[in-house]
Amino acid sequence: MGARAASDRVASDSARKSAQKSAQAARLREPSDSGKKMGRVLIIAGSDSGGGAGVQADIKAVTMMGGFAATAITALTIQNTLGVHGVHPVPLEVIAAQADAVLDDIGTDAIKTGMLGSVEVVRCVAEILDRAGAPAVVDPVMIAKGGSPLLADDAVAAVRALMVPRAALLTPNAPEAEALTGLTVADLDGQRRAGEALLKMGAGAVLMKGGHVPGETVVDLLMTPRGETLLEGPRIETRHTHGTGCTLASACAAGIAKGLPLEQATAEAWAYVAEAIRQAPGLGRGHGPLDHGWPLR
Repeated sequence: MGARAASDRVASDSARKSAQKSAQAARLREPSDSGKKMGRVLIIAGSDSGGGAGVQADIKAVTMMGGFAATAITALTIQNTLGVHGVHPVPLEVIAAQADAVLDDIGTDAIKTGMLGSVEVVRCVAEILDRAGAPAVVDPVMIAKGGSPLLADDAVAAVRALMVPRAALLTPNAPEAEALTGLTVADLDGQRRAGEALLKMGAGAVLMKGGHVPGETVVDLLMTPRGETLLEGPRIETRHTHGTGCTLASACAAGIAKGLPLEQATAEAWAYVAEAIRQAPGLGRGHGPLDHGWPLR
């Protein structure tokens, strides 16, 4: 009887945990009262043939957060979990034509930008943002997870001058914030100083990501002219974090597109990404992808 009782308790605990997980997934799938519509997100970014980052991750994240994803691809990359093996830029007129085709027909409620690559593409995308008139989530992608550069050195100034002031939400990691501000970002105070500098540069809000900042706890800091919000949790020791930044920015864009308040959109995106990291499927021999579809399982 004792063994059976213990077995029943284990089964009961397993059922309870399964129910909790299902409830959490359901909450992510259900739009709040302030965001009943399927928000349209135009993604302007590079393609990742490995499917873990770039446009592929963006589409998955927007879809799982209840939005509709459309794309304008800026570059084709040859990559997998081991690194980027080639980059083939898309002609400027093709980037613009993709975006205009979407805007003229489907429209958009938010725009998410990722890999831009060059000064010329930054200028092209800045013009698209002006034509669209929708809030932009700008992820200032500079370096791939494996270390390959994804933004030319001379384009950093263009991102600073043209993309930061157009960002309703800017989502830099520590190295990107350092490149944009010239400030050191090695702790929470550094995150806060860089975020303040980026707000002064014209960003509407800044989500200072803390994954590159040392410590057992990862702290992302959302900063707006109204104040700040801390999003923190224990660091997950894993090499399977490819596409984390793309996924977070796109999940935020989906919430904004649905009409959620910025703080709520960011918090829901953060929770979604944290669980996607925890449930990473372990694919590949290098920096593997997240489990974007975890709420379905």
